[in-house]
Amino acid sequence: MFGVWGISDAARLCYFGLHSLQHRGQEGAGIVVSQDGNLKGHHGLGLLTEVFKEERQIERLKGEAAIGHVLYSMDGSSGMRNIQPFIFKFHDEELALAHSGNLTNGATLRRELENEGAIFSSTSDTEILMHLIRRSKKDTLIERVKESLNKVKGAFDYLILTPNELIGALDPNGFRPLSLGQLSNGAYILASETCAFDVIGAKFIHSIKPGEMVVVNNERYQIEKYTEDTTVSIDSMEYIYFARPDSNIAGVNVHTARKNMGRTLAKEAPAAVDVVIGVPNSSLSAASGYAEQSGIPNEMGLVKNQYIARTFIQPTQALRELGVRMKLSAVSGVVNGKKVVVVDDSIVRGTTSKHIVQLLRDAGAVEVHMRIASPLFCFPDFYGIDVQDSKQLIAADHSVEEIREIIGADSLAFLSVNGTIDSIGLNFDAPYKGLCMSYFTGEYPTPLYDYEADYVKSLEKQTHLK
Repeated sequence: MFGVWGISDAARLCYFGLHSLQHRGQEGAGIVVSQDGNLKGHHGLGLLTEVFKEERQIERLKGEAAIGHVLYSMDGSSGMRNIQPFIFKFHDEELALAHSGNLTNGATLRRELENEGAIFSSTSDTEILMHLIRRSKKDTLIERVKESLNKVKGAFDYLILTPNELIGALDPNGFRPLSLGQLSNGAYILASETCAFDVIGAKFIHSIKPGEMVVVNNERYQIEKYTEDTTVSIDSMEYIYFARPDSNIAGVNVHTARKNMGRTLAKEAPAAVDVVIGVPNSSLSAASGYAEQSGIPNEMGLVKNQYIARTFIQPTQALRELGVRMKLSAVSGVVNGKKVVVVDDSIVRGTTSKHIVQLLRDAGAVEVHMRIASPLFCFPDFYGIDVQDSKQLIAADHSVEEIREIIGADSLAFLSVNGTIDSIGLNFDAPYKGLCMSYFTGEYPTPLYDYEADYVKSLEKQTHLK
C-alpha cells in the first residue's frame, strides 16, 4: 500500500510508489484520489503497468491526496470486485479503504454484520472495517475508526482516505510494516516498505508501531494509540522473503538480516563444495553471507527472467509450477563439473527446489546441496500468506531426509529457529524477540478465532509426523 497527502499530481506519485512495492502483490492494482471533495479511482487486474498502461488513466486522477494498493489475495480470489482501494460513497461522507493482511475473525464478523443487514460487494475481509465504522455511534470519524480497529483481529495495515484526511493504522502485533515519510515540499507519505521512500525522494519519519494509527491532514500529522494491548510480533517472512532488501523494518535493514542468516547457516550447516549459488532474487543476500562465512566463491549459477512474477505469491498451484519452469535458467559455464551449494530463502511447497536441483544437474553440476536460510516451514499461516492449509506445506508431511529425496539434492539443511532470530537481530521484550515464528514453531501470537479448527488439524499432522 502507498498513500500521499499534500502534493499536486498525487496519483502519479502514488503510481511510482506502488511500482516499488509491486513485489508485494501482482494480481491487481488500484489508485484512488481525493479530487475537489470527491473520491475518484481506477483499478484493474494484473501488474501496475498493465492496469495503468495509458497516460490518460493517470491524467484523469487529479488531486493532492491519493492511496494505492497492489493485490495479493489470501485465498486466490483475485476478481475485479476484490481489487482495492475500495470507494464507499454515503449520503454524509466518502471514504476509500485499502488493507494488507488477513482478519482471523473476519468470517464471524461478516456473518454478524450480514445478519444486521450489511451488504458486501466483495469476498475480501477488507470491507468489514468500513461496515464497523459506519455502525459506530461515536461522534467523530477518528473515534469511530479507533472503536472499529479494536473489533477486528489478526494482521492488518489499513489506509483510509477521505477528502479531509489520510489515516493509517497497524494491528496490535505489527505483523506487516507501515512507515511514515515526508517529501521536501512537506507532503506526507505512508508506505508498506521504506524502499518506496527512496524511489520518490522522501525521508523516513516514523515506523508505525503496533496499536498505532496516524492521521494526516493539511495542518499536520498526529500519531495516536487506539489500544494499549500490544505485543510486537513482526512477521519473520518479511525479513526472509517478502520485503525488498533495500527496505528497513523496525530499524533493521532487510539485506543485512538476510546476509546474517546466510552467515549463520554456513556455521550451522557447512558444505564441502566448489561454489555457492543464490536463488534470485530474495536469496542473493543470504548466499553472499554464506559464501563470506565459508570462504567459498559466490557465483551466479542461476539467472532469473526478470519479467516473470514471483511464484510464491501466484494465486494457484498450476500458475506457480508454470512460473517456476519459466523464471530460472542455470549457467552451465559456472556449474559444469562443480560441486555446488544452493542457498534459498525457504521451501514451502517444494516445487521450486526440485526444479532448481534438476536444472543444475542438467547443466553439469556433479553435486547439488541445498541450504535453506530459514527453518522448516511446517505450519499454516493465518495472517495474510496464502498457505492456510498444511497440505500445501511439504515439511508438514515429510522429514528433512524425505524432502531431500523428493527434491533430489545430495544434502539438505535448514537454518535453526534461534539462528533465524539472532540473525535478524530484533531485541524487543516479547516472545522470539519480537518476531512471529508461527510458520516454524506452531506458536501463534494471537487467538486464531475462525481458523482454530485448521490449527488443530495442523498440530495433529505434526504429532503424527513426529
